[in-house]
Amino acid sequence: MLDNLTLADLQIIWFILVGVLFSGYAVLDGFDLGTGTLQFFIKGDENRRLMLNAVGPVWDGNEVWLITGGGALFAAFPYVYASVFSGFYLAFMLLLLTLIFRAVSIEFRSKQPMQWWRKGWDITFSVSSLLAALLIGVAMGNVTRGIPLDGQGNFTGTFLSLLNPYAVLLGLTTVALFAMHGGIFLMMKTQGNLQQQIKRLLKPCIIIFTILIIIHGAATLLYVPHVAAALEHSPWIYGIAALAAVSIAAIWIFMSKNRSGWAFIASCSTMGCMMAMFGASMFPNLLYSMPNPEHSLTLVNGSSTRESLMVMTYIALIGVPIVLAYSAAIYWVFRGKVQLNEHSY
Repeated sequence: MLDNLTLADLQIIWFILVGVLFSGYAVLDGFDLGTGTLQFFIKGDENRRLMLNAVGPVWDGNEVWLITGGGALFAAFPYVYASVFSGFYLAFMLLLLTLIFRAVSIEFRSKQPMQWWRKGWDITFSVSSLLAALLIGVAMGNVTRGIPLDGQGNFTGTFLSLLNPYAVLLGLTTVALFAMHGGIFLMMKTQGNLQQQIKRLLKPCIIIFTILIIIHGAATLLYVPHVAAALEHSPWIYGIAALAAVSIAAIWIFMSKNRSGWAFIASCSTMGCMMAMFGASMFPNLLYSMPNPEHSLTLVNGSSTRESLMVMTYIALIGVPIVLAYSAAIYWVFRGKVQLNEHSY
């Protein structure tokens, strides 16, 4: 059956699959980064340990989705991978450093009892989590807005050009989104005094995210003309936007009723809808060139050969179910409220 697929079919399949992989990373590692962002505002050494242990069993597994997504992008769309990773090189190195320091903070934080030691790693964990979320959002903002490419697909801008107002706005929106997502996750995993502290932080996070996502939507329609054109040509995308709005409203409703589990599902739905809108509005572009759209990398000029995509498809049919089974098993084993023991961070 797969042998009957054309190159165009395979390009669309991998466009969707790469999007699903990066969406999985955003949903899963998003609450990790949100937890780190919120930890700076939590009082009490034991409470901060509980927060670390809420994400401790799953954070490294969540990052498998990022590695898998990056690998799939490299193999399926190598020209896009080359342009993005060369153009965003400094930004991605900063992102890598934040992820490294975040991991080290989790492992080292409780190795020594001194207050200065633990406070230092708490600050490192929070700052690195916040910066990682910001950098991810800024990168997404630039891809949405478009970046300057020459005729060979080479990035012709600078690092400072990536820090444009639209991209920074999406970066701040992503920080608020992840903080909200992490706070809802922690509401499910904690209890007592820690849960009450998180509940007090969560409402401002939801308010700030709601305001920023409305501003971001308006800015996209006003200042990103190719996205506005895509919406005009494909009005069904507004259906995804409507589902995102319903999901955000559901977060408010479920949190007001202390239904954190359902609120978390609504938060995941919100993130999924945002990624779906991003992909639908970009299609068939993979990397939009601005101000020269003719230099854009698309499904046609940015993908691997049919033979490569076929091999990858067979591998994906084996690998993706394994990743899904692994993730499901980990979350099932570590379900319920977090507790501290001799093996805790």
